[in-house]
Amino acid sequence: MTLSWFVIAGAVSLWLLFSRRAYWAWVAGGGLLLLGWMIAGPDSWFAWLGGSALFAVAALLFGMPDWRCRWVTPSVMPRLGRLLPRLGETERIALEAGTVWWDKELFSGAPDWQVLFDFRPQPLSERERAFLDGPVEQLCLMLDEWDVCQSGDLPEAVWKFLKQERFFGMIIPEQYGGLGFSAQTHSEVVQKLSSRSITAAVTAMVPNSLGPAELLLHYGTAAQRDQYLPRLARGEEIPCFALTGPEAGSDAAATQSEGIVCRGTYRGKEVVGMRLNWQKRYITLSSVATLIGLAFRLRDPDQVLGGEVELGISCALIPADLEGIEIGSRHDPMGIPFHNGPIVGRDVFVPLDFIIGGVERAGQGWRMLMESLAAGRSISLPSLSVGGAKLATRVVSAYAMVREQFDTPIGRFEGVEEPLARIAGLTYLADATRILTAASVDAGEKPAVLSAIAKAYLTETLRSVTNDAMDIRAGAAIQRGPRNVLGNVYAAVPVGITVEGANILTRSMIIYGQGAIRCHPFALEEIDAFGRGDLEGFDRAFFGHVGHVFSTASRALLLGLSRGRLERSAPRGFVRRYVQRLSQASAAFAIVSDACMASLGGQLKRREMITGRLADALAWMYLASASLKHFQDMGALAGDRPFVAWACEHALANVQQALDGVLRNLPVRPLAWALRPLIFPLGRCERGPDDARVSEVAMAVLDEAETRERLTAGIFIPPADELGLGRLEAALGKATAALQIEARLRAAARKGVIERAPGEAMANAGLAAGVISQAELEALHAADEARAEVIRVDAFDADAFQRLRR
Repeated sequence: MTLSWFVIAGAVSLWLLFSRRAYWAWVAGGGLLLLGWMIAGPDSWFAWLGGSALFAVAALLFGMPDWRCRWVTPSVMPRLGRLLPRLGETERIALEAGTVWWDKELFSGAPDWQVLFDFRPQPLSERERAFLDGPVEQLCLMLDEWDVCQSGDLPEAVWKFLKQERFFGMIIPEQYGGLGFSAQTHSEVVQKLSSRSITAAVTAMVPNSLGPAELLLHYGTAAQRDQYLPRLARGEEIPCFALTGPEAGSDAAATQSEGIVCRGTYRGKEVVGMRLNWQKRYITLSSVATLIGLAFRLRDPDQVLGGEVELGISCALIPADLEGIEIGSRHDPMGIPFHNGPIVGRDVFVPLDFIIGGVERAGQGWRMLMESLAAGRSISLPSLSVGGAKLATRVVSAYAMVREQFDTPIGRFEGVEEPLARIAGLTYLADATRILTAASVDAGEKPAVLSAIAKAYLTETLRSVTNDAMDIRAGAAIQRGPRNVLGNVYAAVPVGITVEGANILTRSMIIYGQGAIRCHPFALEEIDAFGRGDLEGFDRAFFGHVGHVFSTASRALLLGLSRGRLERSAPRGFVRRYVQRLSQASAAFAIVSDACMASLGGQLKRREMITGRLADALAWMYLASASLKHFQDMGALAGDRPFVAWACEHALANVQQALDGVLRNLPVRPLAWALRPLIFPLGRCERGPDDARVSEVAMAVLDEAETRERLTAGIFIPPADELGLGRLEAALGKATAALQIEARLRAAARKGVIERAPGEAMANAGLAAGVISQAELEALHAADEARAEVIRVDAFDADAFQRLRR
């Protein structure tokens, strides 16, 4: 009996100790031991006294920081320090760049949901909405993506309009002649353009992403900003940013582009400058650029500047017309004709004040790039992906009601419902993530981890959505031509997946690699304290970490046993159960993450299959929480419930699958066995959306016009007479009106009032029998004609086919 009480007292006390509640640990431990002695009786005083002594020693050593620092931490610190990851200079700069926000809450294992639900995105201004409804709408009307792809470029009138309306200056403040738009407006513009023309969307978004304007705004000298920003805003300078080279793709810090500090002549004057040599490729807008943002390694072998020889990565602005620059050739990225190509520079001499920020910023280029990356990565490709996904949703939901087989719209077949629900659910989830991530940028965040999640998982979402859309449209999807508005979106998918950090690397190294250190409550503090040799700091961080593990483990178990129901901070209403289940997932993720960090130490970053699964878990928790936030912000509309439910169930199943994959592959098998009942005490309960949910989502997007409008809001809807989506939308209205008439004819045939016959014959029989009216017969004819038009595919005669750009 005494032993049992000692164990209970020790467990409770240690949990309180490690949770930084030392006073209550003493009270609880002593009280429980005294109660145990009273229950067991005086005869057990010796065992009780021994247990009390052991407890007292443990409490003194672990519960009192001064004693702990003197007797425990000095031996613990060097042993544990060897397990901590070593951070190189480029890794540390990347970690220090940007901010953490909701990702830190998810990583903690106990997210404060008020942080998310109390956050209010900045509304668009009247001027921003007018730009979307005016110039952006007008630009979309000017575009024909099929003609753009066949000609290999945007029309001259479109280039002129882009410059005239300051599309290249969306992020440049009004004081420099730019539009000064918010991140959310920037995102809305890219989304709408990408639903019309991938080529135009990329052309407009790149100057507003990571590049000369962004770097000048944050790091440029006053003279540089005054010189270049007005010209960039007006489109008088077309910028590109040359970062990627043959030797440096996703590992941009490995660049071999080089600048040597030396004296030379620039435009007739002898100055201290740098002689540059570089080879770059995959540079968007390079073939039309007049101003090159260049990343390179700067060296001063003769110590002209009087300092170090190796100055480090630097960024400079280089006029494209200088001698030694080879520019103008083009790549062909999957047939999407936005300008993209190589740039070569040989012995290009420029003054040192071409460095962005001046000579004082020499060697600070990597920090500048890392600090500026989050904003562009939060907006450009996530917005393009959502625009493409919404277009696919709009096209396929209409096509599934217009296209009939066996006298039934194909959307009524369960085999079509499943991919259709996946399209709609993923589109809702992606749009919610786009909005939340862009809003965080407007709130002053530089979301390094969340922007990486948005980029990687939303471009992957577009891949899934377009694959399903192609399957539903079947033969019509694979015939190129002006009627096939999804063909270019499908072709563009690999571009988004590859650029701004390939998704493979982003998933396996960046998301969790940065998240594990930046978002964890104690990891970075431990690494820094060990690096400084700070005993007290390490003691505080390490034993706080241990307490966090004990607290999170108990939380994970209790939430697992209750399937999250013990999470009392969840808001009331429809979202409550999903919030609770996400809290359970967060606790499970946190304890598995800590187990991986403790057992693998610095080796964890090389176990990329494990870190990839941990990235999946973190990412899907963020996507699901963004969906809940979006649902609440939109007024918790009943019509949107199927989408948010599907999104959360899909995400939660993916989180559990990822954590299960980690446990199945964790090298320290006893640890994995011990963790499994803690993480999955009731087994894997998240199964994903069931068939009933799938049908509910499919019916919502097929039958509820207002719901479909909300789901695809923000994209361009072409005129009703235009090939592709325009005529498809017109046909949907006619086909929907005909459905009830056709249903009455089929009912009359079942009752024997008329004979079952092919469409036209049965319609005429129905008219003769008085089942339908003449107006209804005409409505059926109009629907049939519209169906016949929109299911047509493009065909070309021999001469036209030979002229096609392929």
